[in-house]
Amino acid sequence: MLIYLIRRLIIMIPTLIAISVITFTIIQLPPGDYLTTYVAELQSQGEAVDPKKIEFLRQQYGLDRPKYEQYLLWVGGILQGDFGYSFEHSLPVTEIIGDRLWLTVLVTFCTIVFTWIVAFPIGIYSATHQYSWADYSLTLVGFLGLATPHFLLALVMLYFANVTFGTSIGGLMDEQFIGQSWSWAKIKSVLEHLWIPVIVIGTSGTAGMIRRLRANLLDELQKQYVTTGRAKGLPPFRLLIKYPLRMSLNPFISDIGDYLPDLVSSATIVSVVMSLPTTGPILLDALRSQDMYLAGSFLMFLAVLTVIGVFLSDLALAAFDPRIRLHGGLSR
Repeated sequence: MLIYLIRRLIIMIPTLIAISVITFTIIQLPPGDYLTTYVAELQSQGEAVDPKKIEFLRQQYGLDRPKYEQYLLWVGGILQGDFGYSFEHSLPVTEIIGDRLWLTVLVTFCTIVFTWIVAFPIGIYSATHQYSWADYSLTLVGFLGLATPHFLLALVMLYFANVTFGTSIGGLMDEQFIGQSWSWAKIKSVLEHLWIPVIVIGTSGTAGMIRRLRANLLDELQKQYVTTGRAKGLPPFRLLIKYPLRMSLNPFISDIGDYLPDLVSSATIVSVVMSLPTTGPILLDALRSQDMYLAGSFLMFLAVLTVIGVFLSDLALAAFDPRIRLHGGLSR
């Protein structure tokens, strides 16, 4: 197991290097750069543009250098904790990210916990009570969750929270705490607002997970080993937990690598609608304006989440499913 862990950690290094090259290349694919976009915006507004100033800024930010030099400077800075300079915000990327990154991680973590806590009991109950009225009702709720657009549910939840609980509309905290240092009052305000985006973002994922868990568990319950276990007199709950449920978790464990970055990237629309101070809206604006260092830092953050998620899912699969081997070939 130790050798397997070391091998997987070593593989992560060239993977992240390759992703950084692809990320930088994709960001550079559109013609021009941020200054080109900036000049076009000024000209569209009828303002004069000083070519000497633009050339000075291009040299100052290193945009006149070859692409490979820009890439090496960017990667070298990331390794030292310097993610570059945001042209649009005129601030270092680390200062712009600030609390947004931690708030994004908080929303993502709470959404994952919400999804698993809600989906697993419902999925198990639906599978073990197939074609009952409860199964039909939960299936209907699941389909409604899949069919409801995020932005529509966000608007409904904002109105409901404001009318019922008096929660301010939009954001993850009250306005007086924005830009302030962390305190108990600020934490309390975040917790009061947090449950709304968690429900909105996690609804479709919860509904999808319920359907998949139900289908996987129904498939396992029809297999011969379950019939054998019942014939040997195993208690129903113990039989369910020890064998079929354990085998049904493989798709969920293997999806951890996709689930983590998907929660961050797919919540962009919800973040815009609800004015959430997360990474999604900043990433969208950075891609539009070709703010290469800011966009590249966010994309690398998503890549790191993916690589870590795949690593954790591989370890969990090896631990939960004895049929999966850490090495190739047949077991002796």
